[in-house]
Amino acid sequence: MECTALESLIEMGFPHNRAEKALALTGNQGIEQAMDWLMEHENDPDLDEPYVAPQGHVLGTEEPPEGSTPETMEATADLMAEEGDKHPLTEEEKREQTKRMMELIAQKQREREEREKRETIEREKQRRKQGQELSMIRQKLQEDEMKKMAEERRREKMEEKLAKQRVREKIERDKAERAKKFGGSSSSQAPAEPVQVTLVPSSPSQEPPTKREYDQCRIQVRLLDGTSLTQTFKAKEQLAAVRLYIELNRKDGEEPFHLLTSFPRRIFTDEDMEKPLQELGLVPSAVLIVAKKCNS
Repeated sequence: MECTALESLIEMGFPHNRAEKALALTGNQGIEQAMDWLMEHENDPDLDEPYVAPQGHVLGTEEPPEGSTPETMEATADLMAEEGDKHPLTEEEKREQTKRMMELIAQKQREREEREKRETIEREKQRRKQGQELSMIRQKLQEDEMKKMAEERRREKMEEKLAKQRVREKIERDKAERAKKFGGSSSSQAPAEPVQVTLVPSSPSQEPPTKREYDQCRIQVRLLDGTSLTQTFKAKEQLAAVRLYIELNRKDGEEPFHLLTSFPRRIFTDEDMEKPLQELGLVPSAVLIVAKKCNS
């Protein structure tokens, strides 16, 4: 039986070493079992190496494969006995057996291809699912990064405004100090020339100091909680600069508000925000009141 099975596998096109190893490792249970083994191990790197039987064993005397049932063992024994009683196969029988084995090979091949196709489809589903999850994670990270960048830009703009405002305030303070020093030295020399002071009390030469004094405007703002803010602005600055200063420095909440004066009473509109302080009559100093804006 062993020689017949080995010869049948070789006639089917399997190399001698492969056929011999398949029969030995399947316990010489027949051609079909050897065929199954060859199909499962066709990618083994040592498949074409000669079979070496373990010590104490000879080809055809290995223990039955694990998992064999008594019914399988009995059927295999009957098959072996039946094949052992047969005479050597004729050419027609060999061709018939080869044909049956080739059909079995084709069937096993189709089954394997179907299995691999299902596995490929399942892997593709998993890949797409993972891709969608990664895309969602990436999109969320991008949104978080954009929010973070927007918040950072807003903070930088706010800091830039405050920095510019501090620079303007320092420049104005320096100008005021220089003007004060200049005005003090002129007044100290005034008694030395009393005639000039009395002769031209309103001459154009005396107007520049007066104009320099009105280049600035000292604004006191009374907030909703009773506290106040005081700041110096340029006379040519718009009322919107005062409103911005209040929004950045108020501590009484964030409610919408109007600006008004108590005497003479005047409520400033959105159009007034674009007008200079000197045009609104707030130079050289004024008191502004913050009032809640009524919702229309």
